[in-house]
Parts: sequence; C-alpha cells; structure tokens
Amino acid sequence: MMRLATALAATFLVLASPAAAHRGNSGLTVVEIDPATGVVAVTHRFYAHDVEPALTVLAPNEQPSLDDPEALAALQAHLGERFRIDVDGVTVALHLTGETLAGDNVRIDFAGERAAGPVSEVRVDQDFFSDVHDDMEMQVNVRVGDVTRTVLFRPGTQAQVMRFDR
Repeated sequence: MMRLATALAATFLVLASPAAAHRGNSGLTVVEIDPATGVVAVTHRFYAHDVEPALTVLAPNEQPSLDDPEALAALQAHLGERFRIDVDGVTVALHLTGETLAGDNVRIDFAGERAAGPVSEVRVDQDFFSDVHDDMEMQVNVRVGDVTRTVLFRPGTQAQVMRFDR
C-alpha cells in the first residue's frame, strides 16, 4: 500500500510539474555591447502566451494576436519606449531592427550605437507590461566583451547599474 501511495505521489508530481513550470509571466533581454565598434544590440524574448494578453491594453482596438500587424507594431513601440539603457552616463538611442515570431516564441531586436571604447558602467531600466501582469519578471543579461552581468526586474524595480571595471 505504501508503494502504491508513493508511486501515485510521484506520478502526480511528474504530471503537475509541466503545469507548474510556467505559472508566472517572464521574459529575457540580452544586451551585447561591442567596445571596439560601439554597437549595442538588444534582443527581447518572450512567450507569445505572455505577450498576447498585453496586446488588449497596448492595442485595444486591434486583435490581441501577434498576427495582427497593428498589434505587433504596438508591442514594438511599447518595448522601445519602456526599455532604456545608458552606457557610461550616455543614453543609447535604440531603433527596431526586426522581429522573429515562431510558434510561442517572440523575439524583438533593437540596435544603437555609442562611442567606441571601454565600458565601465551600464544602467538599464525597463518596465514591460506593468499594467497587465503584476507578476512579470524580466531577466536582463548585459554582455561587454567576454563579461556578462545579470539583473532581474519585477514590477516596481528601479533602474539597475552594472559595473564592468576589471
């Protein structure tokens, strides 16, 4: 009887784990700064099932689907407005460079430039979907050369600074 109870409990945990694996809303931003050229590349990655509910707020008169070009444009504008990066005290102006929509995966790319040279400090601020998901969590990885720093953003998180002095 004990073995049956243990087997049932193990089966329940195995079946429940996929459902529990993605209870919150999350995304990943990767920033790559090339000190030699000054190029700044920013990639935002999300699950479509986290983004599409936000489209009802971002584009209320459009279909809440990434298949709707107006809704996609509203998403791109939201990301462009709500992500800010300063490198050594200078704001980097970013522009949209493309998107990849594949199944449940959403990738939106931006790029900008700064003066070439060493990077000492990067300040990042973002607040995606704050009026939709109160549990949104964004991991932001900033890579300068071969060094990567990671910060997490949740609703209400202030701008965060990463240092790259060696």
